[in-house]
Amino acid sequence: MSKPSIPKGTRDFGPRAMARRQWIFATIREVFKRHGFLPVETPSFENLQTLTGKYGEEGDKLIFRILNNGDYLSKADPSILASKDTKALTPTICKKALRYDLTVPFARFVVMNRNELTFPFRRYQIQPVWRGDRPGKGRYQEFTQCDADIIGSTSTLCEFDLVQIVSEALTSLGIPGYTILINDRRILAAVASSMGVTPERLTDWTVAVDKYDKVGIEGVVKELEVRGFDKKVENGIEKLFEINSASTSDEVLSLLEKMIASDEQGLIGLAEMKKLLYRSANDGIIEPNIRFDAMLARGLDYYTGAIFEVRVENSPVGSICGGGRYDDLTGIFGWSGMSGVGISFGADRIEDVLEYLDIFPKNIDLTTDVLVTYMDEDNCDLELQIVTQLRNDGFAVEMYPEAVKLKKQMKYAGDRSIPYVILIGEEERSTGKVTLKNMDDGSQTLVDPLQISSFLS
Repeated sequence: MSKPSIPKGTRDFGPRAMARRQWIFATIREVFKRHGFLPVETPSFENLQTLTGKYGEEGDKLIFRILNNGDYLSKADPSILASKDTKALTPTICKKALRYDLTVPFARFVVMNRNELTFPFRRYQIQPVWRGDRPGKGRYQEFTQCDADIIGSTSTLCEFDLVQIVSEALTSLGIPGYTILINDRRILAAVASSMGVTPERLTDWTVAVDKYDKVGIEGVVKELEVRGFDKKVENGIEKLFEINSASTSDEVLSLLEKMIASDEQGLIGLAEMKKLLYRSANDGIIEPNIRFDAMLARGLDYYTGAIFEVRVENSPVGSICGGGRYDDLTGIFGWSGMSGVGISFGADRIEDVLEYLDIFPKNIDLTTDVLVTYMDEDNCDLELQIVTQLRNDGFAVEMYPEAVKLKKQMKYAGDRSIPYVILIGEEERSTGKVTLKNMDDGSQTLVDPLQISSFLS
């Protein structure tokens, strides 16, 4: 019999890991709720046509397709089968796919439920997604996203709301050294145009620039060369890199303003970036916790305005949060003109950062407050009454299920980090009291059973 295993890029989560993950979810959820966001959920898989064509050339390759039920080859074109053309064959044998992110399914949800929603609609969603990425540090094929979106408004106050959410959430999680990087796709388009990049080739240019944080400026120049861009574009990227190296966001924006002075849309994006930084500063969110990054591109095709990404200093992984403005994502599902903006926290990467920096709060994985020991095999009525009483008073309580040696029961409490143990031996029964042991300092107190809750509070 072969050894059991799980697919690469996936993980099991034991009780300790789940306690930490639930704390992350609860912390982020609480911030979402404070800002008036409402919860939704969508299916783990969508129709394939819902997902394809929304994530760009690179993203579409990473979508997990689901084979049709039954004999999925029976309806395949024999000539395609014979030619072994996988790209042509896939749509005939796969009609569904695991969701790649939560944003596109959300756009589909909005269109299908528009008559029941009140706009602007604020939604949050915490669910797993799947991508066929090569597994690596901080890169999983199954991971959980925590999303917040505002759809139905073009106001830049929405972008500011999301910056506040990111700042509040990461502060509540205790993550040090984070930076919210911001840019605007209109600025990027204007910069590309100033280098001679045509609108038809903007996506190619953006995909190359999006790799900057992984391959550096030399890698981006090489990627542009591979994609057939001329020397003017390569030199332009090097100039953009120099501009981006200015010491403050204000300096970068001033230099960019000269570079794109003749591009109306680019200047609008620039003005909105200045406004966002101004509002953030007034709210106490200043550099280095927020910074304009002229090299930030985010390769997803549906972004049209502001874009965000969060990185953590000395982190073992890449960005832990990202998002942006999408002007017409619902248009692909037949309802045009609904602008939205959203952000997505990568819960698994946040978990990796907290683990790496060893800054998870202590005792968040404690699930049991009190262990009631089992000493007398023929009489445990009092023990059971105490268990019920303490649970009714709001405490998490276990009773050891077997009347074994006390040493074994105490070891169990210690291994589980249970803070209190209740002992009921012959002496306790004779006095009508119980012994409450504090496992942290070893102290013991004789307590009336009816008074246990007050000692624990």
